[in-house]
This record gives sequence, C-alpha cells and structure tokens, in this order.
Amino acid sequence: MNAEIKGGIDIAIKVPSHQYQQTLDFYRHTLGLPEITDKLPATGFVLGPNRLWIDEAPGLSQAEVWLELFTPDFNLAQQHIQEHGVVCCDSVELLPEGFKGGWIMNPCNIVHMLREPEAW
Repeated sequence: MNAEIKGGIDIAIKVPSHQYQQTLDFYRHTLGLPEITDKLPATGFVLGPNRLWIDEAPGLSQAEVWLELFTPDFNLAQQHIQEHGVVCCDSVELLPEGFKGGWIMNPCNIVHMLREPEAW
C-alpha cells in the first residue's frame, strides 16, 4: 500500500526559554525576515516558500527542529508509515480534537507533523 506524502510548508523550531528572545531577535532583526503575526501568540517568519515558526519550549535544554508533511488521506498514510516501522509520537504535543494528522519521528528522532492540509 502506498500513500501520497509530500513536504509541507511549516517548519518549527522548538526553543528553550533561555534562548527564545534571542532567537526571535535573530530572525526579526539580524536577518530581517518578514514576520507572520496573524496566528498570535505563535511567532513565525516567511522563509522563502516556507513558514518558520519559533515556539518557546520551557521543558527543553536545547532547540529542536520539527517538520511538516502533507497527505490527502491521513488514515491511509498512517497505515503506510506504521507498516514501515515509523514511530508515532502523538504525546509530544496535544492536537485538537478531530485533527486529521499526527506526530511521527524519523530514525534520528526529528519530529514531523503528518497531516491533511486545509486544501490539497
């Protein structure tokens, strides 16, 4: 069984509290990337064709990068990845009730959101 999966547009950097403001300042002032302000309190930046989200993560000691994948059928894609031994890790961050997606990890523990986009 093959499921259609492709790269999404969101990239998140989960940043420890002690580095959060400096990281925002880096993208905001040092690089001067256009800021995304329509999803407050989330802070994002336009990164070419992608959206880079900087999330404060008080429980972390170092930053992590999280990536997004799109699929037109989450149930089929979830079955596909499970058949290939992919680790599902929905406990890393709570998702809204009825959300058509979930969290997975690649072999080196990079978190990916696998989900159905709003419009395919």
